[in-house]
Amino acid sequence: MTLPITKVPRTGLPARALLVGDQTRAASVAERLTDGREVARNREYHTYAGTWRDVPVVVSSHGVGGPGALCLFQELRVAGVRAMLRLGTAGAFRSDIAEGDLVIAEGAVRDDGVTQQLVPAEYPAFSTPEAVLALAGAAREHAAPAHRGIVWTRAAFSPGALRLPTDEYIQSRVIAIEMELSTLLVDAAMHGVTAGGVLVIDGNAVDDHPDPTAYDPHRTVVADGVSRGIHVALDALVALDV
Repeated sequence: MTLPITKVPRTGLPARALLVGDQTRAASVAERLTDGREVARNREYHTYAGTWRDVPVVVSSHGVGGPGALCLFQELRVAGVRAMLRLGTAGAFRSDIAEGDLVIAEGAVRDDGVTQQLVPAEYPAFSTPEAVLALAGAAREHAAPAHRGIVWTRAAFSPGALRLPTDEYIQSRVIAIEMELSTLLVDAAMHGVTAGGVLVIDGNAVDDHPDPTAYDPHRTVVADGVSRGIHVALDALVALDV
């Protein structure tokens, strides 16, 4: 009795989920859990369960991009998950946000390529306030440099022939860019699920990555930030009332 796309069980999952893009990152998180074990694996969706600070949690990977990630968010919700936090990476839009710092999203620009087919254009993508506060509190507890603000969720990783409105978003105080969060926030808001996101900065995105081959997130400063982000996200997750 599993769900068709992710193969997660239809019942019996913990109510709290930490979501990451990378399958290897999901496995790394699972290794930190007590009694961490794999419960499902299909395509890019690798799902584990265990406990953190004696609270049952699920950890699952969603791959790259909003449309595919939405399949995971929906099936976890059907399986009974009531709180979801995304831990990912992002490019910074401010010079004072350093590589390895955390960005706690208060909301997101909906340029994700999928929620436009779910809700009207005016519908916001906002984090649950309790999730924002839990993440900010956990960041303080871990002395992790963290910044709160609006992020830009964009479907395309690299620019093409069209000009990006980067300057306009920077002027509007958008502080980082990533690829999946607004999809989670919209789906969660539509169905009464607590949701939020914390992002590890892996570079400065103001130059729009003119040479995608020069992008290198696999550096020590980023790995250290991800390690801090995992503990921040897990502590915030288990602090949520669901």
